Amino acid sequence: MKISLRQALKELPLLTLGTLLVALGVYFFKFPNNFSTGGVTGMAILLSALFPAVSSSTFASVLNIAFLVLGFVVLNRGFGFRTVYCSLLFSALLSGLEWLIPMSAPLTGQKMLELFFAVLLPALGSGILFNSQGSTGGTDIIAMILKKYSNLDIGKALLCVDILVAGSTFFLISIETGLFSILGLVIKSLLVDSVIESLNRKKSFILVTAFPEEVSNYITQTLHRSATLWEARGAYSHERKWVVMSALSRTQAAALRRYLKELDPHAFMLITNSSEIFGKGFLRA
Repeated sequence: MKISLRQALKELPLLTLGTLLVALGVYFFKFPNNFSTGGVTGMAILLSALFPAVSSSTFASVLNIAFLVLGFVVLNRGFGFRTVYCSLLFSALLSGLEWLIPMSAPLTGQKMLELFFAVLLPALGSGILFNSQGSTGGTDIIAMILKKYSNLDIGKALLCVDILVAGSTFFLISIETGLFSILGLVIKSLLVDSVIESLNRKKSFILVTAFPEEVSNYITQTLHRSATLWEARGAYSHERKWVVMSALSRTQAAALRRYLKELDPHAFMLITNSSEIFGKGFLRA
């Protein structure tokens, strides 16, 4: 899907932040400890173990650009502005960090602490990028190519590649690093999904009230959201009530709860967390 220049410029800060977090986690924590948790950076670590004269950052930059060129050739620029921008920025950040702050050893002697940040920072960054429909390229481009030319389950295929890359660490580096890499791969898969869900989390409201006009006016005029309402009848009291349904951000949900507490203390509220809400003002289907 093509995006306008205005939209692209609006998305740049988030895309830059996400890519920066990935680069910081990879360069300062993943590379010095040889945590090969899959993807292009995992391949770069293995290649650097085979050819010690070349750094992991250099291998990662070369692989990333190579995959980007392959994508241009095979997909005919089908992966869009976001992937190109993030992929080139990621390679530039790794090269820049290697030049500015050379790393000859891990920052600390605590491997579990280093693994935590080696997984957490890229997971946060990837969550921000995926939420903005961007990525740092690499194996994501391979996934796009496979999706175009085969009926293969892309998620399972990439997971198998990541497991293969992480498993190779046992033989090319050490058993201890291999175990840390497998653990990091498991934590990474769980964390990325959690970050994406957290970024998209909204509140779904279904409430029963005797003041439908006041509630709907507050939602539309003050919170600038829409609502759906319908007439209902209490099964026990047989009283006439109104049901109001709306989807709000967490801040708006808190404001509506405070308003309802003053307006209608007897209102019945059903509030649920929703990470996927499609429609105007939310995600696009």
